[in-house]
Amino acid sequence: MLSRSVRTFRAAIARRSSRLNTAADFHSSNAVQSSFVQHRDTEENNADTPFDFTPENYERVHAILDRYPENYKSSAIIPLLDLAQRQHGGWLPLAAMNKVARIVDVKPIQVYEVATFYTMFNREKVGKYFIQLCGTTPCMICGSEEIKKTIETHLGIKEGETTKDGKFTLREVECLGACANAPMVQINDDFYENLTPETTRELLDACKKDATPPMSKWGSLPMNGQLSCEGPQGKTSLKWEKPPGPGFRMRPDEDLKPKINPKDIKDAMLY
Repeated sequence: MLSRSVRTFRAAIARRSSRLNTAADFHSSNAVQSSFVQHRDTEENNADTPFDFTPENYERVHAILDRYPENYKSSAIIPLLDLAQRQHGGWLPLAAMNKVARIVDVKPIQVYEVATFYTMFNREKVGKYFIQLCGTTPCMICGSEEIKKTIETHLGIKEGETTKDGKFTLREVECLGACANAPMVQINDDFYENLTPETTRELLDACKKDATPPMSKWGSLPMNGQLSCEGPQGKTSLKWEKPPGPGFRMRPDEDLKPKINPKDIKDAMLY
């Protein structure tokens, strides 16, 4: 009786495995199904397309390699790919990946594996302003679909497309870690949070003029000016009737407030 059950179970597994060969048995986002994991040679993206780091970026390459022991140069693959992508207008051609493979002395497939695993690497051209719209639950509940429609209508494109002038690309992505200030988008390196349709249009119009909103200490200011996770109901607490705010034990002296140039912060975050 037991052996018969085992045979029945094995037969069911075999039938299920044979059906898994069809694409219908798998679900993944459009991005994963397309440019992230596939390569098709084009005139501007093939193994023979010229790519080399600029003299300035070669200095950064050497600085990155110096962080790691000689026998662990492959640890530099991610920062070198990021550097190549920034130099190449926000996307990674095949030739750039091959160049990184030669620099760190590994087989090209090892670099391809990294570039196709991490979604921060773009395998196709993107616009000057690469808009990543968070569509995960907190942003969705707070109106990300409305923000998405606003962007598509204002720019005349659909999700996954680039404007004809090559200035904007829109892509919906998973959580970007700004749930407290949802809905939000990331444009290139900067977050824009607490968006409404009106502020979204203002942001896009500023980008069209290459005049993006000013940066704060850690990037962009939330579009509604909110600088904490305080909700619309105000400060609440289970312990105190009125909870203290951030920095409530600090002296109010103006001289004690940090004076930080946002550009210096961003420069330090790069290479």
